[in-house]
Formats: sequence, structure tokens, C-alpha cells
Amino acid sequence: MKPPPVLYHRATSTADAVQALAAAGEGDGEAKVLAGGQSLIPLMSMRLARPSTLVDINGLAELDYIRREGGRLRIGALTRHRTVELSPEVRDAAPLLAEAMRFVGHVPIRHRGTIGGSAAHSDPAAEIPAVLTALDAELVINGPAGVRTVTAADFFIGFLATLLEPDELLTEIRVPVQPAGTSCAVEELARRHGDFAIVAVFAALVVDGDGRCSDARLGVAGANPAPLRAREAEAALVGTTLTDEVIDQAAAAVAAATESVDDIHAPAAYRRDMAALLTGRALRRAASGTNAHPS
Repeated sequence: MKPPPVLYHRATSTADAVQALAAAGEGDGEAKVLAGGQSLIPLMSMRLARPSTLVDINGLAELDYIRREGGRLRIGALTRHRTVELSPEVRDAAPLLAEAMRFVGHVPIRHRGTIGGSAAHSDPAAEIPAVLTALDAELVINGPAGVRTVTAADFFIGFLATLLEPDELLTEIRVPVQPAGTSCAVEELARRHGDFAIVAVFAALVVDGDGRCSDARLGVAGANPAPLRAREAEAALVGTTLTDEVIDQAAAAVAAATESVDDIHAPAAYRRDMAALLTGRALRRAASGTNAHPS
């Protein structure tokens, strides 16, 4: 199928984009932001999304950047996945985010898709929302009332649902710099590489020379209506030596935190079992230190 007829507005600035979004909402229509279009255009072609207006932000160079300032990594919402994946700044400051990027679709998709678009789409099976939640990222939102900043934990509220209002634009993602010595691992179950995850686990650990864990981050995609931050599992890891028993306890805590339902892709019980299995794998890989970034 082809997308239905739609009005097209090419934004000239962030303010212009916000104004166009607000103007569409003042009538009976609905505007959607066009960035990479990797999710929006297929949804429009299947008539699952029927916006009256597309607000194209691809010309806004002001939203395409990666900057490290103090203890935060600032990423413009229009920055392409491939740019984030290959960025030395991201690899050094947020290695879990860089590692997760390899699992986002395929290389041609990563060349077009944007980190802000993935966050705003909020697919529970997508990698970016889960990683941003695990890393305590903040999202900067521009709207008619001004600029506001929300945490990832608050931003992602459910299946394809966020705190974004129809007249607001996500403009920046801020990720706290991970501690030196952070080791990370991603384990993902999908039908094929590049497909959305049935379940994916994102782990980042800081382990001292004695094998004691001082910091743990665990995010899970595909197991809940919104990205899962496995805080009880993290608590079971921090302050302990990462023995097999401790890791198994954390994996069980992740499984207990899932809220899966049966669907055409997998039964809920299978997702829970896979969440535990993948958590154990990711933690053992991360604990080995093979993906640690230098101090």
C-alpha cells in the first residue's frame, strides 16, 4: 500500500518545527515528525498512522551533534544511529549505548534512522529506549510552552507511548558519562539479526580488582510494555563478588520483573525464561571485563 495524502512542511528551525506541530493540532489534524522515517513511513503505508501533516526536520543541522560536556554526553535528536555507533566519544563515555547500536536494524537502516526518532517511537522491543532507561538518560523536549527535561524512566510510559505532547519536539538526549572501567554486554534474541528483539538485555558493570561490583546497570527490551530497568537485579549485584550464584539470583530477579503477555512472536513464559537466560549471559560477559573501556 501507499501512504495516504499528507501535507508536507519542511522545518527551517526547531522553533519553526514546533510552530508547525502546534498549528496542525489547532485544527482537526495531527502532525508527525519526519526524521529517518524508518518506523513512520511503513506505518503510514499500512495505514496504521494517518497524520494530516508531516513536519520534516532533516534540514535542522542544529539537532545533529555529539558533544561531551562535563559529566554528560549530549546527543542531538537528529543524530543518525550509525554516527552514534561509530563515535569515539560515545564509545568512551557511554560504551553500553555504542554496543547496543550494532543491534539496531541493519547498516542501511542505521544510516537513516535517528536516535531521537527511536526514542520518540518508544517501541518496547527496540534497543534505544531500554539503554537510555538503564543509563539514567535525560530527554530534552521543546514545545510552545518552552523547554523541559525529563528522565528516561518517566519519558517511556508504555507501548509506543511517551510523555511527548503532539505539539512538542524531542531535541536532545543527555547520557551521564559511565565510570571508567565500565564493562558492558548486550545479549539479544531475535528471529534474525536486525529484527526487533523478542527479548534483549543490556548490562553495564564496574568491577574492582577483587571482583567486587560497585555499579550495575541492567535494561531489558521486549519483556514489558515499556523498557524495563531491572533495579532489584542491580541491587543484588552491587557490593557483591560476582559469583555464579549471585548472577543467577540477579537473572531470576529480572525474570520476576517481566510483565510479558502471549503474542504471535512468543509466549509470556518463554520471554521470562529468555530474559533470565540472556541476563546471565550478559552479566558473565560483562563481569569478565572483555568489553571494559579504559580509565
